[in-house]
Amino acid sequence: MELSRLRRIGKAYLYSIGLWSALSLLTGWQYLIFDRSLKIHSTLVEMLFLAEGRGLAFALLTPPIFYLVKLYNSGTRRLLPRLPIYVLGLGSYMVAYACIRWLITPPWSAAQQRFVSRLSSSPLALIHDGFAEIITIYIATVVAAHAYDYFERVRAQELERSEYQQALAASELQALKMQLHPHFLFNTLHGISTLIDSDGRSAKEMIVKLSSLLRTALEHSGSDLIPLHEELKFVSEYLDLEKMRFGERLAVAWFVDPNTRQLLVPQLILQPLVENAIRHGIASSREKSWVEITARRKDGALELKVCNSVAQNRPKGTGLGLRNTEARLKHLYSDEATFEFEITADRTAVTRLVVPALHSQQQTAATLQEEPATPHAGEREVEQHARTHYR
Repeated sequence: MELSRLRRIGKAYLYSIGLWSALSLLTGWQYLIFDRSLKIHSTLVEMLFLAEGRGLAFALLTPPIFYLVKLYNSGTRRLLPRLPIYVLGLGSYMVAYACIRWLITPPWSAAQQRFVSRLSSSPLALIHDGFAEIITIYIATVVAAHAYDYFERVRAQELERSEYQQALAASELQALKMQLHPHFLFNTLHGISTLIDSDGRSAKEMIVKLSSLLRTALEHSGSDLIPLHEELKFVSEYLDLEKMRFGERLAVAWFVDPNTRQLLVPQLILQPLVENAIRHGIASSREKSWVEITARRKDGALELKVCNSVAQNRPKGTGLGLRNTEARLKHLYSDEATFEFEITADRTAVTRLVVPALHSQQQTAATLQEEPATPHAGEREVEQHARTHYR
């Protein structure tokens, strides 16, 4: 803590000395021009030494003034009650300046045009010779300290407001994610309950698979973004669970560009869409139904699309999954992501979302070996360029 404080103090003095040294160089040059206009013979070295002595004295007094203004300026009190304090501080400032300058450089005799012995002049004489300049510099320094303190307070308030908004957005996003788990669990358990009496063996297998799915979801519960291949694996296992329930009535097709596997997507971004497709498609129909999942790069972004057949007596509305997905995309990407849902004339529901193509830092080799590549039965080609199928 002390080392950090010493660094801040050292940095403040370094900035102050650098600024005043630059100003002193200009002042010394001005002194020389003025003397030559009056036919006074002085050297550039003498004028710079004289100006640097003044500048260094002001430089050493600037950080303490900034510190005192920050210490006693609450930002809410009015300036008028503090004026007497500044007036009393002026006297101390003038004495301190005179003493520091007297120690740094010997007095300059205008009559003799040279530096003279310190014993021939008192430090207080420096106040008499330049009190107007000292007062002006003091007032300017106090005003600059107040301006700096004001901007620091504004910046701190903006930073605090930004952190608060980020925390609020994070909590809202977490609340949206927490909505998915009970919704998904309730629908899956409802499906299992329909099989307990008619097919107890399948119901038990579904319970085991459901526990595996929940374990996978909890593994990534603290992550907002995960690689696409992890999300596809979760959706594939979820569809295997639904196939145990619907059997041959459910056909699934995967069309996934291999170059998209390592791109980052929000966790559980596809599962609610697929679940919604099953609920409004096969679950509401006695006929065979299908679901297609597509992932591809498009214009530098990642396009994810879920298409499914729509039953005649589909439930009304779009469902919690779609509303939740749209809200999560808005929280995570603001205006950089798009979400669309429509039902075409041939009774096909199309859910399409486009997100920025963010890359994962993980290596892909081991992951690609683990991913199954056997296509599902019932797949059908919907695009001509290269795709890969997930099981």
